[in-house]
Amino acid sequence: MRQNDIAPGSGAKHSRKRVGRGNASGHGTYSGRGLKGQKSRSGGGVRVGFEGGQLPLIKRLPYKRGFTNIFKVEYNIINVSQLNVFPSGAEVTAKTLLEKGLLKSLRKPIKILGKGKLDRALRIRVNKLSVSARDKVEKAGGEIMEVSGAQKAAK
Repeated sequence: MRQNDIAPGSGAKHSRKRVGRGNASGHGTYSGRGLKGQKSRSGGGVRVGFEGGQLPLIKRLPYKRGFTNIFKVEYNIINVSQLNVFPSGAEVTAKTLLEKGLLKSLRKPIKILGKGKLDRALRIRVNKLSVSARDKVEKAGGEIMEVSGAQKAAK
């Protein structure tokens, strides 16, 4: 068997519709466009989304515009002031934050923000810190370790 011996399956190929070649062809007179009207004319037709003058769907649902970033990372947010529940010198991990009730779940990575004051030195092991949070932790005498992944912060 050779490549030129192979034929497509029956019904897979259709002959081209030759319109406007007389009524005997079955596609004469109106050439499959029906009778008069905008769609029968040369260059006729309406733009995509046109609904005959009715307010189109794209305008009726304005919240559907734009796009969603599928790579966006959502964090569990904790402020520096909330870390004052830990004793001085304690290690702050995802697990200890969950035990203290500052987190609801360990599914998202953790980010510490700099709102409030920190008055004790802590060993912090989270995924991200803001610049102001990092400054406040270091000023209080604490140390920071950034880890990657939501589960690794729990260990």
